[in-house]
Amino acid sequence: MAPIVFDGVRKVYRDGTEAVSSFDLEVGDGQLVVLVGPSGCGKTTVLRMVAGLEEISEGTIAIDGRVVNDVSPRDRDIAMVFQNYALYPQLSIYDNLGFGLKLRKTDKREIDRRVRDAARSLGLDELLDKKPANLSGGQRQRVAMGRAIVREPQAFLMDEPLSNLDAQLRTLMRAEIARLQQQLGVTTLYVTHDQTEAMTMGDRVAVMSRGVLQAYDTPVRLYQRPPNLFVAGFIGSPSMNLAEASLERADGGLEVVLGDHRLPIPEATLRSRPALAGHAGKGVVVGIRPEAIEDAAFSGDPQSAPFRVAIDLREDMGSETLAHFTVAAKGVGPVRQVEPLADGHRTTFVARLDPRTRARAGETSELRVDAAAMHFFVPETGAAIA
Repeated sequence: MAPIVFDGVRKVYRDGTEAVSSFDLEVGDGQLVVLVGPSGCGKTTVLRMVAGLEEISEGTIAIDGRVVNDVSPRDRDIAMVFQNYALYPQLSIYDNLGFGLKLRKTDKREIDRRVRDAARSLGLDELLDKKPANLSGGQRQRVAMGRAIVREPQAFLMDEPLSNLDAQLRTLMRAEIARLQQQLGVTTLYVTHDQTEAMTMGDRVAVMSRGVLQAYDTPVRLYQRPPNLFVAGFIGSPSMNLAEASLERADGGLEVVLGDHRLPIPEATLRSRPALAGHAGKGVVVGIRPEAIEDAAFSGDPQSAPFRVAIDLREDMGSETLAHFTVAAKGVGPVRQVEPLADGHRTTFVARLDPRTRARAGETSELRVDAAAMHFFVPETGAAIA
């Protein structure tokens, strides 16, 4: 087990494309850290530089205090789990599990012990004589995991290992990988574009965009206090509702003017975020999570702000209902499509409601916004207003 430290790491390809820019990160000893971001953001490039499969243009990567920039991949004492499993079709599961150890000329009895221990922990005991073609996708993924485990490396590197599985199996394997990582205590760097994997698996989550590290924190803190607009819009499903608004003084306090709606900001919020006062009379970007919008009939907070809207679409999910409606404001970010009309902008908001809600498409509903849960950002920079 060993920490992995990135110090000013940069990757520029020969054509001048900068895939990773000034990347600083520390993966603590025994932690599971998830690198997440949209396709092309540089997260897989980061992983490949740790593995030694990509050269580093600038900066250093250290594993357990040893700089590995010029160390060959086989001598870095790491094990990778790939998206496509990378199993040998002609070999049995037993031989697939032990292949890397055999190449390292490990004693046969030691190979047998490690292979059978890994197979037992992964539920592969009855499959050791079979070939990969005879296994399901989930079983093949377990074999790929087992092949990494038997190496007993200093670190695991996982490159979207669950992307080829169906949704139900992906959920099961998420829990399995997290359980195994905790049990083994091996430092793990896990790459995914799936924010659900990131939020449920990671001790800490690193969010990337266009080669730049946008945020690095625990999943809960990233969700509750996103540091910028990109993280706010990327983390969470459905994503945070984001739109241009303004802060105005009213009754000795502040309120958010969002299209036709005026939402008072609670005094407790103003005390916890004193910088808001400096933006009075200015434009801001306001962020409201779908769960912060409730059906007025089920709202437990009488101080929440009224939000009367016409429902465009209702999605019944069983445990919750998603209600889509439009707000007369300009949406922000790639998630909400902005529709400019002759009389101004319209953007779609989503509310996560109690399944008992009577909100119906084509009807007007009385909703309420938990104003204490609103987020605020500087339009010019995207930085959160603390």
